[in-house]
Amino acid sequence: MTEQTNELVKIEEDKEQMSIVIVGHVDHGKSTVIGRLLADTGSLPDGKLEAVRRNCELNSKPFEYAFLLDALKNEQAQGITIDTARCFFQSDLRHYIIIDAPGHIEFLKNMVTGAARAQAALLVIDAKEGIRENSKRHGYLISMLGIKDVVVLVNKLDLVDYSEKVFNDIKEEFTGFLKKLNVTPINFIPISAREGENIANHSSEMKWYKGPNVLKQLDLFEVVNDKGDQPFRLPVQDIYKFTQQNDDRRIVAGTVVSGKIDVGDEVTFYPSGKKSTISKIEMFNTPEKTTATVGEVCGYSLSTQIYTKAGEMMVKSSEEPPKVSNRFRVNIFWVGKAPMIKGKNYKLKLHATSSPVKLVDILNVLDASDLTSVANKQQVDRHDVAECVFETTKPVAFDLSSDIEGTSRVVIVDNFEIAGGGIIFHDIQEENTTLKQYIENREEAWVKGEISELDRSVVYGHKSKFILITGSDEQGCKSIAVALEKKLFDSKFKAYYLGMSNLLTTMGENRGSVLDQNEQIKWLGELARFFTGSGQIFISAISHLDDFDIENLKVLNSPSDILVVNVGENQLNKYKVDLDLEQISEVDDSVGKIVQLLHDEHILQVEYYL
Repeated sequence: MTEQTNELVKIEEDKEQMSIVIVGHVDHGKSTVIGRLLADTGSLPDGKLEAVRRNCELNSKPFEYAFLLDALKNEQAQGITIDTARCFFQSDLRHYIIIDAPGHIEFLKNMVTGAARAQAALLVIDAKEGIRENSKRHGYLISMLGIKDVVVLVNKLDLVDYSEKVFNDIKEEFTGFLKKLNVTPINFIPISAREGENIANHSSEMKWYKGPNVLKQLDLFEVVNDKGDQPFRLPVQDIYKFTQQNDDRRIVAGTVVSGKIDVGDEVTFYPSGKKSTISKIEMFNTPEKTTATVGEVCGYSLSTQIYTKAGEMMVKSSEEPPKVSNRFRVNIFWVGKAPMIKGKNYKLKLHATSSPVKLVDILNVLDASDLTSVANKQQVDRHDVAECVFETTKPVAFDLSSDIEGTSRVVIVDNFEIAGGGIIFHDIQEENTTLKQYIENREEAWVKGEISELDRSVVYGHKSKFILITGSDEQGCKSIAVALEKKLFDSKFKAYYLGMSNLLTTMGENRGSVLDQNEQIKWLGELARFFTGSGQIFISAISHLDDFDIENLKVLNSPSDILVVNVGENQLNKYKVDLDLEQISEVDDSVGKIVQLLHDEHILQVEYYL
């Protein structure tokens, strides 16, 4: 390779990169714009354009630049890659990634992948057809993504004789609409993608237009890297545990959404609140790193081997923390086949978190085509835009869209299909959650017999109690729980152990479906209420619980109380357990300590000898 060639390669490697999302109503020419950009920038493989032209001639159909996208799908050659979501080309200034969102569903999927990182947007409108409903809906979606650099391409000017009046009318109308969304387009460009007018060259047919062509406008966009100046955010995607050769590391892995982190920085994980310090930043096949910044996928070794979960958010302790709540207000765009209904359970995807979520309230519904408000609507229909209140089973960590966009975006899944997407713009901190309201209603309607709690304790020789055995040692928890039941039963106490495997399937309409941990906790808490209400000692063992799981069990078991025993490494952060068996001993010794605690707490009221 010559010195001159080496220099050219270095120049190419040094080019900056920019992601552009392109949207538009069907048949408004979005694919033609992309195909023309590829052709006019010389980004196609050698002979590809001619091959597509020949294929059109053989099939007796007119050539369209949009056909280039179909011809290039799944092909990787000479530096070009095209798939259903992205294509790549370059100008003299930079490399471009065009994120093509064929429809609403694809667009919302990309909110948590590619399109979520788009730095600018092109919105294509057909000059002859004019502004359509989807043009306005896509405008709303762009505003929800927080993309500020927006350019509107008024396409197919050749079909209206390159009319300046038609162009200006569309420009005036659409500018007014976008203003309602607080979106100010950088430019409107009149084009004919099919004829190549104002794509990569200035148009001889529209000399009345004095602005830049599309390619020049792309190069005028400024690449803003201000995310590096924002607080550090890393959604935890996975935890890798090593055990061979006395390697006890836990490596936290994820992609940096904003900010930067250095070795030696103290970090806090939310929502758990656990803290540690970065001891090492690790990547495959790279020199040792001491700093990680926006967009980098790394692993992080911690100085303290704390227990954390995928879905938590790692932040720098010295910086502004994220919001932590199980209630928040969301601006959402709904594309589900079925309407979104108050009180129904859905699945929430928020950065690396996946959680059950309930639609608690519908505050306002807009018609996305004209942004008119629909009062007192009790459901959100397809293509509606709504301001809603959602509630998760337990708190999640997030940022508001006005603070950090990347950790404010949500996707709602209904029946295993993406049905909506939006942004969190307000957190709600209140005590009266759906669960607590449910418990209040349950207890108000609870019908009691004539036997009092005191009467039962006198006859049984003990008070009722829910004993929960948790911790890092799953088998140890189960063994102690089973042995405890036997010890209490042999002493004539009314004790019952419920194994969590007994709750693997639900009953009723969901019969046969596997319960996730949130559902298991709900069922366990409900059953504990029945057993403790009958005066019994109810025992269960479930490992790897967090503070919020136990708080929910306490609420579900109310008005009775709960006794929590930890076995092995204590994985809780704030909740103070009643007995910590961190140093695992023989099962009989552990059971003896629990029984002694029951005596000390005056749960067991008869003489008992160990």
